[in-house]
Formats: sequence, structure tokens, C-alpha cells
Amino acid sequence: MASDAEKLALLQRFADAWNAHDADALMACMAEDCAFHASGGRDACGRRYAGRGEVRAGYAAIFEAFPDARWNEPRHMVAGDRGLSEWRFTGTDKTGNSVEVDGCDLFEFDGGLISLKDSYRKSRT
Repeated sequence: MASDAEKLALLQRFADAWNAHDADALMACMAEDCAFHASGGRDACGRRYAGRGEVRAGYAAIFEAFPDARWNEPRHMVAGDRGLSEWRFTGTDKTGNSVEVDGCDLFEFDGGLISLKDSYRKSRT
């Protein structure tokens, strides 16, 4: 079982991988049986991606939609098998619209890897 300090380091590597737009590094942080709940989608949990292939595709879709995406000033917390990261997302979509939102990810861990990334954000209207 990974320590809280090891999980905090994992969350920082994960944040660094997002800002590097490095899908391989992201997936290296994910457990074999993993899921990603995007902040938007038809279901109450947002759009759900399950399994390594779907999760990777979901992450790649974010990079495709926002080629200059950044998750700024991430802060992480861990308590046992759960974690939290807070961040400010900035990016420009393909039509030139700028986005800036505060958000967080709730995590569940399986050993020393992330089994669930559940995203939430505050959209400006």
C-alpha cells in the first residue's frame, strides 16, 4: 500500500503530465481498472470513461479541444484511499474562445495508482 506522501507525489506527477499534454505519463499514473468521470455529460456523473482505452481517449479529447490547456497552481490533498486536487484551468478552444475556470478532481486510489478521476468545475456564465 502506498503512503499518503507517495500518493501526493503521484498527484503532482499527474498534474505535471496534464500540463505537458503527455497521455503516456497520465496513463502511467492510472490503475489497470480505471475510470474518468468528466465534468460535463448527460449522466449525473458527467461523461464516464471506463477502462484504460476509454480513459486515454477521454484525456486525448481534452487536449484536442484545448490545444493550449493548462491546469494552473494545482494543490493536492490525500486521506487514505482518496485524494483531491484543486486547480484553475485556462485554455483556448479551436474557435478562439478563451476559458478560465476553477475546478477540482476527486480521486480514488488502488494501491499506488489512480483508479478514479472524478472532475468538477465552476463554469462562468
